[in-house]
Amino acid sequence: MKPPPPFYQPLKSGHVSIVWPALPTPDAARMAAVLMQFEQSQWWTPDELLALQLHQANALLHHAYRQVPFHRERLAQAGFVPGKALTPAVWSRIPLLTRAELQEAGTALNCPEVPKDHGSIYEISSSGSTGRPVKARGTQLMQSMWDAISLREHGWHRRDFSLKLAAIRAVADGVADYPEGGQGAGWGRATEGVFKTGSSAVLTVASRTDEQAEWLQRVQPHYLLIYPSALRDLLLYCRDKDIVLPTLREVRTLSELLPPETRELCREVWGVRIADMYSTQENGYLALQCPAHEHYHVQAESVLLEVLNDAGEPCAPGEVGQVVVTSLLNFAMPMIRYAVGDLAEVGAPCPCGRGLPVLTRILGRVRDMLAYPDGRKGWALFGDMYYQQIPAIRQFQVVQHAVDDIEIKIVADRRLTGIEEAKLAQWLHQRSGHAFPVRVTYHQEIPRSAAGKYQDFRSAMPGV
Repeated sequence: MKPPPPFYQPLKSGHVSIVWPALPTPDAARMAAVLMQFEQSQWWTPDELLALQLHQANALLHHAYRQVPFHRERLAQAGFVPGKALTPAVWSRIPLLTRAELQEAGTALNCPEVPKDHGSIYEISSSGSTGRPVKARGTQLMQSMWDAISLREHGWHRRDFSLKLAAIRAVADGVADYPEGGQGAGWGRATEGVFKTGSSAVLTVASRTDEQAEWLQRVQPHYLLIYPSALRDLLLYCRDKDIVLPTLREVRTLSELLPPETRELCREVWGVRIADMYSTQENGYLALQCPAHEHYHVQAESVLLEVLNDAGEPCAPGEVGQVVVTSLLNFAMPMIRYAVGDLAEVGAPCPCGRGLPVLTRILGRVRDMLAYPDGRKGWALFGDMYYQQIPAIRQFQVVQHAVDDIEIKIVADRRLTGIEEAKLAQWLHQRSGHAFPVRVTYHQEIPRSAAGKYQDFRSAMPGV
C-alpha cells in the first residue's frame, strides 16, 4: 500500500486554470500561514511558549480592562497595570472565574466593542446538563483558529483526505436520522477551501446502537468521529454480533471522558486506534492527543491552560488538579482564568519532542466527584462497568443522590438475578473503596443530554 499523501497535498486551488501548484484563496492562504506557524511553535520550549502566551494575554487583559468593569476591578486588585508587561506573579493573583460567577454575570462580561478584524460575533451555549447552561460569545477569528487546530489534528495523525469520514454525533432533529443519515461532499468547514477531501456521512447519536452498526456497515467509512459512550456501546454490540468494519482506519472521540478500557476494546473489536480530543463549547479545543502517545498536548497557541491544586498552585507532573482556561483570542467575552469544572493530571515533557504542555489524563468534572461519608471526595472511575460481564445489561449509569444513597440505573434485556445485582454492588464497592448502600433500578432508556453527551457517573446531591 502506498503511504498517504503528504499533509499539505492535495491543496485546493482557488484558480480553476491552476490546479497545481495550488494557488489558494485569501482565506485559505491565511489558514495555511497559521498551520506553518503551528509547525514551528509546537517544537518551542515550554518557557518560550509561556512567554508568548503572556504576551498575548497582556493584550487580552488590556482590552478587558478597558471594556468590562467586572474585569477591571479584578485585574486592578491583582496588580495589573495597562501598558506594563504582564508577569507570571500578576497572572497568578488574578482570581479564578467560577462557573457560577460566569452564569451570574451574564452579559456583563460582554465587551461593547470588539476589534474590527476579529469578525462577526456569535452566541455559545453549553448543554446545561447539570442545571443552568453557560452562555458565552465568540468571534469569527476564534472560529478560524478552531478550524486551524482541527487541521493540525488531521495532520498530526496523517489522515488521508481523499478517504471517507463518518460521524455519529448530536445533530438537529430530522437532519441525519436513521436509516439514511446525512451526506456531505467534503469533511466540513475546517477543510473547505483548503484541502480536497473525500465525502462524509453523519448519523444522529440518538439512533439505536443496532441502527448505528447497520448504518456503518452500509457507509463503510475510513474514519469515524463519535462520542466515547456511544463508541463503547457500539463496540460491545459489534463484538457480540461479530461485526467488523474492514475499511476503518481510525476512530476519533470527543466531548466526553474516554476510559482506557474503551481504547483497548476498540483495538480488540475493530483493530484500530482511537485519537481523542479535549474541548469545551465555551473555549473550543483545549488539548489534542499526541500522534505518538495516548496523552494530550495543550493547544498553547490558542489557550493558556493551567492545572491547579487545592492551594491554587500549579500541579507538578503526576498530580491531579482543576483545569483553568483562558482563551487568548476571545475579545468578545473574555473568560479570564475560567475554572471549567474539569479535573486533569499533568504529564511530564513528551518524548515526541513537542514543547506543548502535556495532560496525561482528563478525569472529568469536579461537580461529579463521588462524596464519601467522612467528607472526602474522589473521582468515580466507573468506566469499566461490570456490565461487560453480564451480557443482559445494555446501558448503565451510577447516580449518587446522597452519601448513603447510590443508584445504579440499568437498561437490560431482563431483570438481573439477586446474585448478579450483588455482583454489581460488589463491583461498585471495589471501584470506590467504600461499602456504599446501593440500589439497582431498571429503565427502558437512559437519555443523553441535549448536546448528545452521556455520563457513566452523575452526582445528584443537593448543592452540587
